Amino acid sequence: MKDNQGANRKASITGLCLLCLTWSVWQACVQGGVSDGERLYLQYCANCHLEDGRGVGALIPPLAGADYLMKNREQLPCIVVHGLSDSILVNGISYVEKMPGAGKLTPVEVANILNYIGKTWGNRMDPFNPQEVQMSLESCR
Repeated sequence: MKDNQGANRKASITGLCLLCLTWSVWQACVQGGVSDGERLYLQYCANCHLEDGRGVGALIPPLAGADYLMKNREQLPCIVVHGLSDSILVNGISYVEKMPGAGKLTPVEVANILNYIGKTWGNRMDPFNPQEVQMSLESCR
């Protein structure tokens, strides 16, 4: 009987340690993702969309408060990686300027960029995860 109690206690402690480890890793990813997302945004996107996401007049659409983001979630990973050559409608304004893609990004990096954009400048998007991004990228190849 005493052996069962000891085994149960060890299993409980092991389970608790695994839970704490999982929580710590998740927190590091989330916190790092926001920081990485901002860094990647500044590196790949801010040159055109500007640091504050407001775009450039009638040439480059805003990302700040952009209705296009919510309406086209499934396409966003493909647009980040492959760019865009079609015209798009953002907040009632048509944009026709071609957008180059950042083809060398990993699904994790794309998710980080989209999560940064999706929680900044008044945007309220559900978070992207790398699996969702990977599935989207497979559909647009």
